[in-house]
Order: sequence, then C-alpha cells, then structure tokens
Amino acid sequence: MIQTIYIIILAYFALGGFGFYMINRKKDPKVAKESYTKFIAYFFIINILFFSIVIKPEIFGFLAVVISVVGIFELIKLFRLREFNRKGFFIISLIIYLALATGFFFFSRLEKELILFSFLVLSIFDAFSQISGQLFGKTKILPSISPNKTLGGLVGGAIFAIASALLLNRIYDGTWGKSVILASGVVAFAFAGDIAASYYKRKYNVKDYSKLIPGHGGFLDRFDSLIAGGSWVALCMYILNF
Repeated sequence: MIQTIYIIILAYFALGGFGFYMINRKKDPKVAKESYTKFIAYFFIINILFFSIVIKPEIFGFLAVVISVVGIFELIKLFRLREFNRKGFFIISLIIYLALATGFFFFSRLEKELILFSFLVLSIFDAFSQISGQLFGKTKILPSISPNKTLGGLVGGAIFAIASALLLNRIYDGTWGKSVILASGVVAFAFAGDIAASYYKRKYNVKDYSKLIPGHGGFLDRFDSLIAGGSWVALCMYILNF
C-alpha cells in the first residue's frame, strides 16, 4: 500500500513538474529559477514528512513540535522587527496560533494512517492550488492580503484534493463520506491558515517570515496550511468524535 501511495505521489509531482514547466517556459530566467527552486525544495519537504509518518510517526511528532516552535519565534521576530508595534494584534495572533499549534501537536499523535491521509490531501491541495492558480487564476480573492491567491487556484486545488481523498480513503478506516468531510475541512482550514499568515505579514509589512527554506521563506510561509489543516483533523477526532 505504501509503495503504491508513494508512486501516486511521484506521479503527482511529475504532473506538477510539467505544470511548472508550462508556467515558467516563457518567464524571465531568474523568475523561472526561483520557481524551480521552490518546487525542488517542496519535493524534499514532502519526502521528509512522508517518510517520517510512514516509517516512524514519532519523528513526525518531533517535527511537528519543531515546526510549531520555530513558527512562534517567527511571529515574535516580525513583532520585534517593527519595534513591538500593534501589541493587541500580536497578542491575539499569538493566541490563535498557539491554539492551532496545540491542535497540530495532537494531530501528530493520531494513528499514522489518518495523519498520512490528511497530509497527502493537504499537500495535493497546496501544490495544485498554486499550479491551477498560475495556469487559470484570473480573479483575485484577497489581493490586499495575499496577491497570488485566485479563485481559479482555490477551486482547482480543492477539486484535486477532494477527488484524491476519494482515491486515498483506503489508507485509513473511513467511508467516502467521512473522507470528503475531512478533506473539505482540511482544504478550508489550510486556506484560512494561509490567509491568516499572509495577513500577519501584511500588518508588519514584510514579504516572508524568514529565509530558512529556499524558495519558500520561513517555516510559517511553508507550514501555515499544514498547522491549520492538522488542527482541523485533531478537532474532528478529539472534540467532535468524528
């Protein structure tokens, strides 16, 4: 089963790579290089997280803590960078982040099959929302907060993610209906988390949280949707008894 899933992941990456080639072939070489750097970094990130889940989930749990803690430091860094302006906004943002990070931690302690299912759905949504957005995105959703977010990207990514959930629902003990609900919530929370992270950056007038990940920026630039999406699954399992 794991081998089949990994082959599916590689197939998605091959499809995504072709999409990036079509997008970047007429762009300025410098811009195209940055896009390919982002794609390659994303490939390694996905592989690290995937194998940490399937081989030793405790490693994924450790990575979840690292991601969450680095995220806290990145929030504080921007707050300090702007000389501790907007204290009320920072405190509210930190409380919301800590709530999501707590959910993400409990998510990392669920059964590995459910973690893997959720992680794959989220990764597919994240990747294909970018690709479909660049190929078909014309209508901006929230241009003042996240200029690159488009309706085409959101719809395209959501369709790929939810359709993939139906293909991947055998990974864990869940019905098609349960898989669709979980996947839909993951998409919604991931998108909301991405927008919230972008909103925080706009308030402090920066492009990225840091430069820790080539092509992506900081940990919150890369893992905001994973933290939020994971917290949704934890909410379903621990609170809603889904």
